[in-house]
Amino acid sequence: MTTSSDDADRAAYDVAVVGGGPAGLTTALYATRLGHETAVFDRGGGRAAMMRDTHNVVGVPESVSGNEFLRTAIDQLEGYGASYERAFVTGIDEADSSRRFELETTDGTAFADRIVLATGLGDGRPDPPLARTGRGLHYCLHCDAYMFVDEPVYVMGAGESAARVAMIMLNFTDDVDLLLRGDDPEWSGETDRQLRAHPVDIVESDVVGVTNGEDGWLESLAFADGTEREYAGGFAMYGADYNNDLAASLGVEIDDDGAVVVDDHGRTSRDGVYAVGDLTPGHNQIPVAMGQGAKAGLAIHKDLRTYPKPLSEIDGEVEPTDVPAMPESLRSRAASRADADD
Repeated sequence: MTTSSDDADRAAYDVAVVGGGPAGLTTALYATRLGHETAVFDRGGGRAAMMRDTHNVVGVPESVSGNEFLRTAIDQLEGYGASYERAFVTGIDEADSSRRFELETTDGTAFADRIVLATGLGDGRPDPPLARTGRGLHYCLHCDAYMFVDEPVYVMGAGESAARVAMIMLNFTDDVDLLLRGDDPEWSGETDRQLRAHPVDIVESDVVGVTNGEDGWLESLAFADGTEREYAGGFAMYGADYNNDLAASLGVEIDDDGAVVVDDHGRTSRDGVYAVGDLTPGHNQIPVAMGQGAKAGLAIHKDLRTYPKPLSEIDGEVEPTDVPAMPESLRSRAASRADADD
C-alpha cells in the first residue's frame, strides 16, 4: 500500500478489485504476485460463499464449502502482501490526485490506477415455499446436475431457460418435471413443440408445501391441486440480477441482459476499468471465473509494469539503482516466503 501525494492519510493502490469472489480474488492474486500494490474490497456474501460443496474445481475436494474455499484464497492473497478489506464500495469517480480513480467505501476513501469490477450477480429467487438452497434448491445446472443422476428432478420456471434446462436434465435422469407454479408459459411456440416432444411432465399447479428429510434435504413438494411429488432436488430458473450499478456509473458498455461487455482479457469499454466473473457474459462457473481473473491480472500487469521502458522514455540508460520496480513491501514478502520454503 502507498499513499497519494494529495491525500497522505488515504490508501492508494495500483489495482483495486471490487468483489471478493473467485474471479476477483484470482485477479488480485495475479496482480500482487506480479508486483502491483493491490486491494480487494469485498462486502461479503455472493454466490460462491453460499456453496455447501465445491464442484468442478480440479484439486479442490468437494467437501470444501464456498466459505472455506474463499477463506483459503484470502489467506493466500494476504500472505503475498495484498490488502483485503471487508467494505462496500458505494461509488467510483475520476480522482483529483496522482491516481486515476477515487473509491468511496463504507470504510473510507481509497485511490487506484486500475479498477476491476467483480461484483457478480444474484439469481432470481422464486416465491416460497421452497426447498433449502443447496439441499434441494439449486441454481447451477453444470455444477449440480451430476448430483441427480437417475433421481426425480424438478425444474421451476416458465421461461425459455426453464424449458431448455428441463430437456437438458433428461441427459441425467428419465424423471423430470417442469413446475410452472401457476404461471403461464413464456417460451416460444417452437420451444413448446420441442418440449412436448420430450418426456417432461409439465405441472401447472403451484407449490404449497415442502417436506424435508432429517438431514435437511428435500423429499417432496405438495401442490395446490392436492397432489404430492417426490424429488431429490431441482433447479430454479428465474433469471439473473447483475450487480452492475458501479459499472453503469462508470459508463462502461452493458448488454441487454445487464452483463458488462468485456474483451478476452476483461477490458471494458472504459480505459482502466476491467470486469471479470459472473458480472460478464458467459458461463457462471468457478474455473471460468478464475481463468478470467488470471487473464485480467496478466493484462493489467502488461499495462502497469515499469520495464521494459520504451525508447521514448529512456534518457540515456536505465540506472541499476532504479531497479527492481516491484515495491519493497512486496519484495520483502517474497523474500520471507522464500526463506520459509528453505
